[in-house]
Amino acid sequence: MQGAAMDPAEEPPSMLWGLDPIFSAFARLYVRDILQMTESTQVPGIYFYNLHPIYKVDVLGTVVYKRERDDFFCYGVDDGTGVINCLCWKSNLLKEAEDPNKSGTKKHSDADHGGFDPVAELKKLGQAQLKRCRLEIGELVRVRGPVKTSRQQREIMASTYYKVDDPVMAIQIAWMMEVPQLYRQFYDKPFQINAAGSSIESSIGKATNIIKDFLKQKLVTKFRPYDVQDLLQPLIPSRHQAQSAEQEPVAGPSGCQQLSHLLKEVLQILQNEGVVYRKVKSQDEMYHVTRQDKDLFIAVKDIIREDSKREKYVEKGCHVLHILSAVRQRYSLNVSKAALELVLKTLECDSDIISTSDSHYIAI
Repeated sequence: MQGAAMDPAEEPPSMLWGLDPIFSAFARLYVRDILQMTESTQVPGIYFYNLHPIYKVDVLGTVVYKRERDDFFCYGVDDGTGVINCLCWKSNLLKEAEDPNKSGTKKHSDADHGGFDPVAELKKLGQAQLKRCRLEIGELVRVRGPVKTSRQQREIMASTYYKVDDPVMAIQIAWMMEVPQLYRQFYDKPFQINAAGSSIESSIGKATNIIKDFLKQKLVTKFRPYDVQDLLQPLIPSRHQAQSAEQEPVAGPSGCQQLSHLLKEVLQILQNEGVVYRKVKSQDEMYHVTRQDKDLFIAVKDIIREDSKREKYVEKGCHVLHILSAVRQRYSLNVSKAALELVLKTLECDSDIISTSDSHYIAI
């Protein structure tokens, strides 16, 4: 079932679509939601999910059917929530690699004498591209491109597509962990514009910077929400500021409720970024500032120093996931990966450890 056209009264004005960062991104939506998105009545080819204007998507799934034409492939891609048709155009290089009439007879070239033959190398490139773009049923494919409706069927006109080699399902697992977070943080939060024409996220951004500056300037090691909530009070408009004397009182959340909600959003952002974390989750909401937690730094250094001596890690160093697991076992179950990465970056800047790769660390 394809999504219907959107009610013009509910649709945000097209001149404001650019204020939504999702509009210019390849949205990683589930196929089910792509099929059910409502289409714009203002601009054909633009769709809405929770009032977010969307016209291009990013999908990872399994090929469940295929058709091939002279100029394109048609792949049915199943991500576990639904199946969508993906129209994948063949490049000129790909067509030439497939055309036997253009292969010709072998000619003498510099390659026969041990030199570099650009024609032969280009042919190899075409063969490699052919291998990546010609998929079979059951193989994993990633498709990015604009969404179109053709013959009342929703499909993706691929601008980029390729076969994904994922023998141990690492890419699929990472995808399945990332997409729900994108939904929670962005897609499931409706796109809203306030009277001044700026998005609500601007207030959250200001509030986040206020708390970050306070923690940095005061060298705060730990705090509770009520210790910092007054810092955000200037961002909450009072009732008499929000309405003129002639207007009737407007129903809605009180200033205290707005402040509490804003602080909750900010604390979640700070946790997602690893700036703060809760060492112990209890009714007493105590947040530790990662950069000021000396005990956490000592624990991480000790783990890397001890485990770097083990035969398993002596050559390449300790993987960040191993360090994270050890920190959670020995220090706190609630240390996030983002918080650990911030600690590792600081330790490396202080020359206490060095990175042997993007995700491996060893003690100096």
